[in-house]
Amino acid sequence: KQHIIIKDFIGEKEVLYVEKRPGMEKVSLFDDLTERDDSSSAEIWETFAGLFGGEKEKEKPKETVPKDETIHVFSLASGHLYERFLKIMMLTVIKNTQSPVKFWLLSNFLSPAFKEFVPQMASKYGFEVELVTYKWPAWLHEQTEKQRIIWGYKILFLDVLFPLNLKRVIYVDADQVVRVDLKELRDIDLQGAPYGYTPFCSGSVMNRDTTGFRFWDSGYWKDHLGGRPYHISALYVIDLLTLRERGYADQLRATYDGLSKDPNSLANLDQDLPNYLQHMVPIYSLPQEWLWCETWCTMESKNNAKTIDLCNNPHTKIPKLEAAVKLIPEWNEWDNEIKEFELSLQTQHLPKEPPIEKIDL
Repeated sequence: KQHIIIKDFIGEKEVLYVEKRPGMEKVSLFDDLTERDDSSSAEIWETFAGLFGGEKEKEKPKETVPKDETIHVFSLASGHLYERFLKIMMLTVIKNTQSPVKFWLLSNFLSPAFKEFVPQMASKYGFEVELVTYKWPAWLHEQTEKQRIIWGYKILFLDVLFPLNLKRVIYVDADQVVRVDLKELRDIDLQGAPYGYTPFCSGSVMNRDTTGFRFWDSGYWKDHLGGRPYHISALYVIDLLTLRERGYADQLRATYDGLSKDPNSLANLDQDLPNYLQHMVPIYSLPQEWLWCETWCTMESKNNAKTIDLCNNPHTKIPKLEAAVKLIPEWNEWDNEIKEFELSLQTQHLPKEPPIEKIDL
């Protein structure tokens, strides 16, 4: 065996020129990425080991690796109101999803009280939860406004936030309620795209009262999209294998870094960026019923909605909490359920009063 000493992780860059073998010119290097398993990675490492004098391990009998049936859900929140929304969103996911569920929550903006509460909620309702964090890279243009920083974390670091063995994750906004089993969304065929988003309601299900606010239907955005739909970023499913192996996450960051230096660019960062890059990083358009929002959709189409998003309404300007009570009949029931559980936890932690001794006079 040959020992290799690594002196430095930052060395000179080398350009490698390669060519395909005769007859393989039209074969894509990235075909069937989603069907790859750990055995293909092992073969690659064995090849490298042979190049450096290592011995190939003897073939072992293949073991059956159980498929991960867990539904992985990513979300984030900041502030008391959105943490309240987040608890209810998590509750609706658990109540409607039959498979095991694991929530991945960005810890950067969560309050200490929420971080203390969520493991208790996980224990009561039988789900897993993990807090994740990622330091904004020094080389990437950083935002200064908190809301824009949060938007950045929604889209820019999807390839590095999660373990490499995680294949798919579903992002769900905190101010959203889920009405169906998310396994259906997790298993949807994205047809080679790295992620799937729902287009804003259009045609017969479009809310005519907010037509004047649909900026993507005219001017620059209409020309840039070239007939492609503009998608909402409140819910999307991500194929992490495709995102990583095709370098799509790098393209997102590089494009963001170039555009974000103009303060007038990427007004809705988490939404504008993937929509702007559709010609390079394709988006699979989910069926319309996957996301309903009063601002952009007709009230009649709500009956078919698989999720309801409490997005801001520039026309009515109704506060989100008021809209939640108005649009979702079960809202008060879910809200009270969470409040009762929080109260029970507080009661458990109250110091017990010592018994009062009776004194005979």
